[in-house]
Amino acid sequence: MLKEVTLLNKLIQKRLTLAIAESCTGGLLSNRITNISGSSHAFLLGIVTYSNDSKTRILKIPKKIIVTHGAVSEEVVKRMALNIRKIAQASISVGITGIAGPHGGTKTKPAGTVFIAVSSKKKVLVKKSLFRGSRLQVKRKATDKAIKMLLEALR
Repeated sequence: MLKEVTLLNKLIQKRLTLAIAESCTGGLLSNRITNISGSSHAFLLGIVTYSNDSKTRILKIPKKIIVTHGAVSEEVVKRMALNIRKIAQASISVGITGIAGPHGGTKTKPAGTVFIAVSSKKKVLVKKSLFRGSRLQVKRKATDKAIKMLLEALR
């Protein structure tokens, strides 16, 4: 069984709802969830805030945080997850930001650097990963990790 099917079944079983704010994954996580029949029972909202401006305008992340820490940072992804959960009034949410590559990386944040945050009413969990591979492989690995983190949060 696909991990996303397991996730959706757990959300429905627990009568919980999900919202997603994606950047570097470009909607891949939302796509994986909505490919499942019945996803509307738990999935409320998925948005792609690819630009810094959209993170500020739509997710209400202060510009100062993005300028100070960078769009690919623990601080920004935490706000992405928190704010999308509030906007959608969801039980749980996830934020993903990173550098899918192959270009755009730096010494401190090389291509493949991805931050993922899961927000629930109890807490926010943030993890930083460095994924290797093509752009599509990085996106796929990031969504796999996000699903794993969501499943852990639902335990």
